[in-house]
Amino acid sequence: MNTTEALNMLAVDFGASSGRAMLGSFNGEKLTIQEVHRFANEPVQLGGNLHWDFLRLFHELKTGIHLSKLRSGVSPASIAVDTWGVDYGLVDRKGRLVGNPYHYRDSRTDSTMNEVFGLISEDELYKQTGIQSSQINTIFQLYTEDRIRSFQHTDQLKMLFMPDLFHYYLSGVMANEYTIASTSGLLNPINRNWNIEIMDTLNIPSTLFSDIVAPGTKLGSLRKAIGDELHVGAIPIVAACGHDTASALVSVPTDVSHYAFISSGTWSIMGMELDEPILSVDSRQSLFSNEGGAEHKIRLLKNIMGLWLLQECRRAWALEGTTLNYDELTQMALSAPQNGSYIDADDVVFLPPGGMPKRIQEYCRASGQIVPESRAEIVRCIVESLAFKYKQTLTEMEKLSGKRLEHIYMVGGGIQNRLLCQLTASVTGKPVIAGPVEATAIGNMMMQAKAHGEVKDLSEIRGIVKQSFPPEIYHPEDTAMWEERYERYLKLFVHLS
Repeated sequence: MNTTEALNMLAVDFGASSGRAMLGSFNGEKLTIQEVHRFANEPVQLGGNLHWDFLRLFHELKTGIHLSKLRSGVSPASIAVDTWGVDYGLVDRKGRLVGNPYHYRDSRTDSTMNEVFGLISEDELYKQTGIQSSQINTIFQLYTEDRIRSFQHTDQLKMLFMPDLFHYYLSGVMANEYTIASTSGLLNPINRNWNIEIMDTLNIPSTLFSDIVAPGTKLGSLRKAIGDELHVGAIPIVAACGHDTASALVSVPTDVSHYAFISSGTWSIMGMELDEPILSVDSRQSLFSNEGGAEHKIRLLKNIMGLWLLQECRRAWALEGTTLNYDELTQMALSAPQNGSYIDADDVVFLPPGGMPKRIQEYCRASGQIVPESRAEIVRCIVESLAFKYKQTLTEMEKLSGKRLEHIYMVGGGIQNRLLCQLTASVTGKPVIAGPVEATAIGNMMMQAKAHGEVKDLSEIRGIVKQSFPPEIYHPEDTAMWEERYERYLKLFVHLS
């Protein structure tokens, strides 16, 4: 496809610890990107609860829109927002935000799962939704949602997932985008629509929810008041892939049908792409979820704690007076002795914020291992443990799907940790194709391009991404040594039959 004028698009990607506004320019054959605004996304503890600072984040979004025009000289042809999954905001019938959205790490759902399982079994819930049970899931958050019950008429409220909430306040259009809705535990994975039976069982009002729209849907135009304030006019607002992992997967530069992917950031999201969900008991017991992707694909995936572990260590050390960047952490790990201390990165003990280095040390002590004492040893413990978790997850996926996955595509900011990429290749014995770094923003932009009719399908998009952002390939090294260490890891954390 050829165009006479480049298509400029703004992708605003809100991660769980930071956000960025990225400007993309697509000439019909190649995409180029530039960052126009980056900002922190820090939760706020208030009144005993943990919240997202939505007002601040919306201000940062508007700043990104303003700076994009200053940088390029013209208003973007469209805007789309993607975010982390499961969280939401409530809007009343006058369009007012009902309190700041809760953070998924808030403690109010600590005892909710057992209450829900008293109404519907965990096995049945998985059969009907395809989502692993975790206290952070939207279904458990809504079950405990006091703000809904405090309204005399619940039909006055609408629930919008975080990207939907941003899109609403940008455009005035309420809609629930498919990929972000699929993270909720309230969607039927077969027909890709709301599971009203589950809602009725748990007394969650179905009137909270809006129609589901497919990725690449034009919602409307920027509200006039915002357009006038920022001097940008009526920019189209697009629902791309609202879930950041779904957006990242759009930009995986693959031309094969069966592959493993790792979207590496605060969470390591590892999985594979399927046409239909896997809803078996084995899939549930292995903690896999079936989430939605572009073109109605299913992402069979597992959430692994990921670089959250490093982020929290870095934050703890900064509080002690030592600020370290991620390159410094990687260099520390490279020089650390390989003392064979490991953690199970999926253990819920690592979910809350605060005191991560001490928790890692105590975990190793409690499991009878050598305790990593230095900061370098702690970082090495984290990175090696993540690589082992990836291999374990890869083995489970191959067993569940009956397909051999010969390549691992690794995208996102975590690929800047070259040690993690190399260890993933060496431990799994598979080549790791790493890139692009800004996979989420790129996938967001290319779904905007699809909404404009500039590309026709996922296959074409991935070819353009590969040409625009050539990946780096890591080949396995010392595989026999790592296989031996992996067996030791399994004996620590997996009950082998």
